[in-house]
Amino acid sequence: MSFDQLGLAPELLRAVAEQGYTEPTPVQREAIPFVLAGRDLLAGAQTGTGKTAAFVLPILQRLHASRDPRAGRSPIRVLVLAPTRELALQVEEMVRTYGARRPIRSTTIYGGVGFDPQVRALRAGPEIVVATPGRLLDHVAQRTIDLGRVEILVLDEADRMLDMGFIRDIRRIIALLPAHRQNLLFSATFSDEIKDLARAFLVDPAYVQIAGRNTAPALVDQLIHPVDRERKRELLSHLVRSGRIGQALVFTRTKHGANRLAEGLARDGITVAAIHGNKSQPQRVRALADLKAGRVSVLVATDIAARGIDIEALPHVVNFELPMVSEDYIHRIGRTGRAGVDGQALSLVCVDEASMLRDIERLLGRAIPSETVAGFEPDRTIRPQPIRLRSVGPRPMPSGRPMPGNRPMSGPHPSSGPRPLSGNRPMPPRHTGAPPSAGRLPARPGVGFGRPMRPTHAPAPMRSAEFAALPGERFARAGRPHAEERRARD
Repeated sequence: MSFDQLGLAPELLRAVAEQGYTEPTPVQREAIPFVLAGRDLLAGAQTGTGKTAAFVLPILQRLHASRDPRAGRSPIRVLVLAPTRELALQVEEMVRTYGARRPIRSTTIYGGVGFDPQVRALRAGPEIVVATPGRLLDHVAQRTIDLGRVEILVLDEADRMLDMGFIRDIRRIIALLPAHRQNLLFSATFSDEIKDLARAFLVDPAYVQIAGRNTAPALVDQLIHPVDRERKRELLSHLVRSGRIGQALVFTRTKHGANRLAEGLARDGITVAAIHGNKSQPQRVRALADLKAGRVSVLVATDIAARGIDIEALPHVVNFELPMVSEDYIHRIGRTGRAGVDGQALSLVCVDEASMLRDIERLLGRAIPSETVAGFEPDRTIRPQPIRLRSVGPRPMPSGRPMPGNRPMSGPHPSSGPRPLSGNRPMPPRHTGAPPSAGRLPARPGVGFGRPMRPTHAPAPMRSAEFAALPGERFARAGRPHAEERRARD
């Protein structure tokens, strides 16, 4: 099947051809007709399968078909929620790429950068907003964004957003949207939480399942290298210098571990960069650009990079440390083996991680092949040690009192359903839940309670949590991220 059989407009077909694509991927082939028809959609597809284009292309066509040329400034008609700023930027870049011949105004909303530029972009009247949940709710609280005329809602990487603790934020956002709209939910895995979320707001959805639940990408060759815990860096350096690993994305569990590994590899003469929660957005962008351009051979990352980072033809992913959550292994290795290009995922496993490896293999339904590198045979007399991750509670306020905790979400959770797009509709009534005080929109949980609302022109102050606590970096005793720490990783 070719793209011209999917019902896409000629200008979109030309934009696709200019990107070098001739045949749709399975998720594009299955999903695009449903989105064009206005159906709600629940789509399961691994990363690297072209799922972003599966909703961007038909959304662009629907917006053009229903646009009123006599209308003035357009309201926000499409809202895309993404778990990380990197993924949000990539989605919006695809909107610009495929909409180049008939541009649709779009913008991104995410944390870690200035508030004022985003306010100005929203005032310019974008029809598509791609946002991370936390910063979007900051704009809602500041009344700098109006979601009252959204016609299409997309939850991209929904499973990752739930893993990061965004479920309350997502429900708060849904409660602010018109009751009748088209809803698209994309997820690499289907947990019970995802199914509950889908049942709550999808109406008679079409169902597209490209890969089985928790299935590793087919084009990724997986391999285990047993090694002692203290020799992991030495083995990684050996693999890079010997040419067995070319360019690689290397995962650690913590940002401090990422820094230590990057510094050690640099001392070994390897060009390396690191990306994690303590890095600013410009530093992250520069590190990714250096890897893509070949200026560095190794990019060390925490699990913030497990989703939403698209690196074409990345040959290797290395699990320097196995993830605490088994599903994150699939997300990590999905960074390679994309778009029809083979890749290899290597895991350096010490005796401490034996139970974690068993959990991953149980999730995959098969054993991962193991190969011991000569000269790095593990010492069988070494006893396993518990894996300790740095975990800290809420930072005290200046007076010594603890930071306020999360408050439960208030307000009803309306049902939703599809309705046809229209270019010029009257504004529906704003959702009114149970706001903290009269005349205010609900504040984001744990942020701003008891403080006066800032004027809309003032930038929101940077919260330390936006960089200090990111996915995969601090975990509760049960091995899952603290709910409070997972909330605003964007």
